[in-house]
Amino acid sequence: MIITRTPLRITLGGGGTDLPSYYERFGGSVIAAAINKYIFVSLNRTFTPGYLLKYSELERVDKVDDIEHAIIRETLRAHDLDPALELVSVADIPTGTGLGSSGTFTVGLLRAVHAQLRDTVSPMSLAEEACWIEMERLNRAVGKQDQYIASVGGLMCLEFRPDGTVDASPLRISNDTLHDLEEHLLMFFTGFSRNAEGVLKEQKTLSESSDESMLENLHVVKRLGAESREALEAGDTLAYGAIMRKHWEHKKGRSRSMSNGDIDRWYRAGIESGAVGGKLVGAGGGGFLLFYTRDAASLRRAMLAEGLEEMRFQFDHDGSTVLART
Repeated sequence: MIITRTPLRITLGGGGTDLPSYYERFGGSVIAAAINKYIFVSLNRTFTPGYLLKYSELERVDKVDDIEHAIIRETLRAHDLDPALELVSVADIPTGTGLGSSGTFTVGLLRAVHAQLRDTVSPMSLAEEACWIEMERLNRAVGKQDQYIASVGGLMCLEFRPDGTVDASPLRISNDTLHDLEEHLLMFFTGFSRNAEGVLKEQKTLSESSDESMLENLHVVKRLGAESREALEAGDTLAYGAIMRKHWEHKKGRSRSMSNGDIDRWYRAGIESGAVGGKLVGAGGGGFLLFYTRDAASLRRAMLAEGLEEMRFQFDHDGSTVLART
């Protein structure tokens, strides 16, 4: 049996510029951080032919082509595994909550497949293959940050080149800044789950049609991402919190489905409680609200009064790993 553990992520700056509809023309830049919330994948050879798949659904099929779960189907099509396999996936956080679960699952599954085949694969190669599965084999309107940060872990600066290559370098922050972020970045679940691909398809369509408003919005977001990096590497977390607020205003301008009346109300409540800034994590429309505040107690009281549950987290520095091999 092989068991892998792969982290989910939050985006700290530049989100949206990792889609090919943007970076193939202008280059993209994202700051992303892996967190200690995970997707676990196990692979086990069985004594009976066929595939037994357990995730949010249950599938038992004889042939790979009959698998309904698209990522599992395309991953197994791409690799020569014995057709007597049990696959189980469990997650700390539900899908559709803005933490990059699709990319994380793909990376974790591929890590398990390569371990089963006794292949040696680097984190960057693993991320590249995961992007290929989602973006090429499945033609999904997704970006590349989720797969790369899930693979490498840590707090990373990801540069997306027009030729499709990706450079990953650690965010150069002190331990004091790291601990400051873990203490003062607070995340609350809105109660809404959504399919990120629907929001991203709108961005993709407008970017490919050279919509001036969308492209200018993404240009600004990329600049704000660069400012976020400068602030964090300088240890100025209050400045970073203020940039988050600007980022959210521009992010809302990308789509009318990015926010709604409830999210706007909760955001105002967070700011009025003393948060310096905040934004929705992920493509928008639901998931988690992330705030930076120096008064954590006040923010927690305000969100509790609104009925929002906090998800406490720390950063993950391991990336996708094999936990067990028996």
